[in-house]
Amino acid sequence: MSFQERLRAQREAKGMTQAELAEALGVSKSAVGNYETGVSMPREETLLRLFQVLDAEPNYLFQDSYAGGKSVLTPQEEALLARWRALSAKGKRAVTAVLDAAEEDRSGKVQALPKKKPVRQIPLFVSPAAAGYASPVLGEEYELLPVGEDVPENAQLAIRIQGDSMEPYIMDGSIVYVGREPLENGDVGVFCVDGDTFCKQYYRDMLGMVYLFSLNRRRADADVVLPPSSNRTLSCFGRVLLKGRLPLPPGAR
Repeated sequence: MSFQERLRAQREAKGMTQAELAEALGVSKSAVGNYETGVSMPREETLLRLFQVLDAEPNYLFQDSYAGGKSVLTPQEEALLARWRALSAKGKRAVTAVLDAAEEDRSGKVQALPKKKPVRQIPLFVSPAAAGYASPVLGEEYELLPVGEDVPENAQLAIRIQGDSMEPYIMDGSIVYVGREPLENGDVGVFCVDGDTFCKQYYRDMLGMVYLFSLNRRRADADVVLPPSSNRTLSCFGRVLLKGRLPLPPGAR
């Protein structure tokens, strides 16, 4: 029996159709047909996969060619087959993986690279928030600030702090990140009072009195107090995103 006859016999013995063998080898059905009719021979990498898929030894498929004193394999191919036979099952799997990658490269298929996560940017407002001294209200001037994964996902804007009344929790010149969540008592927020911007700790008592406290109690002079009957305007830009809640000043409750 010739190589092509033994190939067809081994395929049928494995219960595979030409189409199934072609799919396992990564070639067309017509290519398998050509192998079995002797029109063409499998390439080296396909031949190695053929031995594995059909669970056939090279000596079995090529024994008649060798017995006749001629070989359809080049010396390089014979050496390759000898090395293949000497491999362990794990080694054969590794070689097959390399061949699969080589075939993909030859066919022009390019594996899609994982998409890089776009750099997240949030607006950093030019006008600072005063932590002790009034600063103009936030305007339209800002720059986009690239931020990493250490910045909370709910941060929607950033503001640079000016002054020492929020130290040691928020330092003069530092940048705070602000989310648009409603404030609760004890939260630190960024506020606009009569057109001036402040970063303070918020507290509203049962009578409606609003206190904007300085965390640095040595700077209690920078507190802002708004009685419910006052005509002063108060708005909040959002909550400063800190790692934990901070205690209210003694006597605030």
